Amino acid sequence: MSVELVEVVRSGFRECVHRGSLVILDPDGEASLALGEVHTPIYPRSSSKPMQAVALLRSGFEPAGSRELAIATSSHEGEPGHVAAVEALLARHGLNENDLLSPPALPANELARARLLADGAAPRRVFMNCSGKHSAMLAACAANGWPRESYLDPGHPLQRAVLETITELSGEAEYELGIDGCGLPVVPLSLTALARAFTALVTARPGTAERSVADAIREHPWLVSGTGRDDVRLMSAVPGLVCKTGADGVHAGALPDGTAFALKIDDGAERARLPLTVALLHRIGVEWTEDLAELASPAVLGGDVRVGTIRAIPDALR
Repeated sequence: MSVELVEVVRSGFRECVHRGSLVILDPDGEASLALGEVHTPIYPRSSSKPMQAVALLRSGFEPAGSRELAIATSSHEGEPGHVAAVEALLARHGLNENDLLSPPALPANELARARLLADGAAPRRVFMNCSGKHSAMLAACAANGWPRESYLDPGHPLQRAVLETITELSGEAEYELGIDGCGLPVVPLSLTALARAFTALVTARPGTAERSVADAIREHPWLVSGTGRDDVRLMSAVPGLVCKTGADGVHAGALPDGTAFALKIDDGAERARLPLTVALLHRIGVEWTEDLAELASPAVLGGDVRVGTIRAIPDALR
């Protein structure tokens, strides 16, 4: 059963509670903390993107550099720099936006979306937050001569390679696939297996596909997420951290020594994810800084005044 992990306090009153599950793995793969349902499969959603990127590298995707590899792992906000990176990736491989099967969308970033709407722009596939991953998958298809119009199909050679890679990195037998929000197959994993996969990324030898993905994420956290998003804020505050959010309250990551974590918020609330991840990092032993203290306690506002906070429940992780 999941446990109470995060509370929202307004004017000294506990307004609501978010339940969930989490696991912390030592570098040797042993759980130093396990709360809730850490062996029950969940959909990791976009937390799977680093593992999918490993599969793409193994399948012939040749990024121009770490920026192109980073955008292949991203859940970007559709900001101009994100869109330019996606379009450059497509163009370099002889592809264009019409080849994408990611659904059309407007940018998730409020400012970017407002500017486009003011100019009368319509939703586009490159604005969708998974367009970098889709573009890299198409590039892998082009490199192998695989059909591009069916790359979403679970039976496609590329998707079979993704499944094999995720199974290998996570060390968990495969479950029945689901369909992610972007239309691609999503591989269910337990939180323990998800954390184990992140350990595999950061502890791999330099030059391997796993390590290349981890290094690209660390080098370009803004490309992987976007302005003000959880991952760029955390990786900017904690040197060496590799982490990746997933929709509906999922987060996973690892430190350079291989210590890893994975969590899932039951109700999918994004607001619970950041303070809980910071509390996890503190529990692991990450040095406390002013930046982390700010992330650990997002404000609850009454008008324009801070009247409370969102925080990990005191003693929940002890």
